[in-house]
Amino acid sequence: MFGVKLIRESCRRDKAGNLEHPDMSVMDLILGRPLTLAQEGEQKVGPMGGVPIFGLDALSSAAYGPEAALTILIPLGTVGLGYIVPISASIIVLLTIVYFSYRQTIAAYPAGGGSYTVAQQNLGEKAGLLAAAALMIDYILTVAVGISAGVGALVSAMPRLQAYTVSMCLGILVLLSLVNLRGVREASFVFMVPTYLFVGCLLSLTGWGFVKALLAAGHPLAIVNPPPLPQPQEAASAWIVLKAFASGCTALTGVEAVSNGVQAFREPVVVSARRTLTVIIAILIVLLAGIGFLVYTYQIGATPPGQSGYQSVLSQLAKAVAGEGFFYYLTIASILIALSFSANTAFADFPRLCRAVAMDGYLPRSFTNRGRRLVYSEGIIVLTIFSGILLWGFGGITDRLIPLYAVGAFMAFTLSQAGMVAHWKRTRGGPKGSLFINGGGALATLATVAIIIAAKFREGAWVTLLLLAVLLGLMTAVRHHYDRIEKELVTSAFARIQRSAPPLVVVPIDSWNRVSHKALGFALSLSSEVQALHVQCEETEELRKVWRVHVEEPVRKAGGPLPELVVLPSPYRFVLQPIVDHVLALERQHTNRNIAVVIPHLVEPRWYNYFLHNQRGDLLAAFLFLEGDRRIVTINVPWYLHE
Repeated sequence: MFGVKLIRESCRRDKAGNLEHPDMSVMDLILGRPLTLAQEGEQKVGPMGGVPIFGLDALSSAAYGPEAALTILIPLGTVGLGYIVPISASIIVLLTIVYFSYRQTIAAYPAGGGSYTVAQQNLGEKAGLLAAAALMIDYILTVAVGISAGVGALVSAMPRLQAYTVSMCLGILVLLSLVNLRGVREASFVFMVPTYLFVGCLLSLTGWGFVKALLAAGHPLAIVNPPPLPQPQEAASAWIVLKAFASGCTALTGVEAVSNGVQAFREPVVVSARRTLTVIIAILIVLLAGIGFLVYTYQIGATPPGQSGYQSVLSQLAKAVAGEGFFYYLTIASILIALSFSANTAFADFPRLCRAVAMDGYLPRSFTNRGRRLVYSEGIIVLTIFSGILLWGFGGITDRLIPLYAVGAFMAFTLSQAGMVAHWKRTRGGPKGSLFINGGGALATLATVAIIIAAKFREGAWVTLLLLAVLLGLMTAVRHHYDRIEKELVTSAFARIQRSAPPLVVVPIDSWNRVSHKALGFALSLSSEVQALHVQCEETEELRKVWRVHVEEPVRKAGGPLPELVVLPSPYRFVLQPIVDHVLALERQHTNRNIAVVIPHLVEPRWYNYFLHNQRGDLLAAFLFLEGDRRIVTINVPWYLHE
């Protein structure tokens, strides 16, 4: 037998004619039963479900954005804490500008107005591709940074787990991938409780700390003193403050997610998306302001990440405000889960972005295929693979990933807002002040991009810029490939039917049995010139006897064309290459004939039987595709085994 194919258990229909699934399989248990297109409406979410899906990345950045800024300020010692409040205020102002800009984007592009769509339609294809590449890198880093920050929060509470950082990161990544492969609605249910628990704990913590600070006239006593701040090792400068601001801007990542996924919301989509964005930004502003104020008030600084004795800023803050009781561990647990699950925003948007780019021919078309649960499964799998590589390569340490992070996000912000400026100019419509809002957003984010690249270039931002160039080159190459195929396959409007000689048919056989019998019978129905190829690795006299009795004599009696048995010697026991060489030789000899290779296939009813047979048929077809010419045709003739 030259190949094995699998039979997938077909669905039954009930009395009403609807598809009825067979008993639940292992795949159904892991990923859920397949959904029909008619069930797509059931997968839509409202603002309550939209916050966990599209907002967890932005909300959870409150846990690592301020810490990233404080880490840069470590060399300044106690002096550095004086800058955290103005840095936080600057980030909040920028966040507010971006918020109003994206409200305009949602209204203008209710079908989904991510940076790629807006930039491509208003600034051209090159700008659109740059925005797409920047967002792809941002989403991959969102997954890696979110998970690593979550595990970092756990390690700060339980230092003995530090040796298992990478293993825990990869385990969480696989779990998130499986949850998202089950569909948007199920993901919203899974992430709803952790999201609102995280928000509730942090709002309670900042509110509690703020009240204590007010009652103590701005000088509250910490229940558990944070580690002492180091002595200043260098003088404060505008450069180090700008670097801290650039690191703290990671708190803005994920803000675009709602505008990318507008179509995931229930009707009215614009109202639902805007409400979701408003809730997300309002909570994030409160958290950033509260954490910045309390860090300064309680004199809490960052500790060197990845080193012994590391404690996250939020862990120190929770201990200082509430002590090491139940609330502390509940808060740390909520931070761990929320940070780890914050990657879900990327899992929701990365596949949609890949689909949009693939629809325009810049990525493989398979990214547009919807999986069993109406999600773009291939995008989820690709995101999982690349995020896993980053987590493994950087040891699951958040601070090592931060320098690569904000460049892509703010580049996408800038292109999106610039695209909206062009959109309002072109349409001469929109609410009053829209042009001013988006123009201000473009200028603010452009300035931030410049600061981030300048401040983080040596620390790793150059890697992001290099990846941007590579992605742009790859996407352009994919488009050129599709354009070349389209140009080659284009044909005239009317088909021209030309009569040609019957093909010369070749049937590779391993032995004489029902499978080869069926394949040979099919071959004789195609042409009067048929060759049965057998590769001689051992003695073939028995096959020749069977051939004379079971093939030649019946065919002579029936008066049909006699097939030829061709035995190809193979002293080194190669099977496929002699067949390929023979077919190629026939092609060269018969320059005006097509060569049809009829390949017998044994079809198994169960997937696990697939491993019990060789796959020579599929390999033979692949070799002929690679080495042959356009006059070689392969045809599979299946023999279905009964269960």
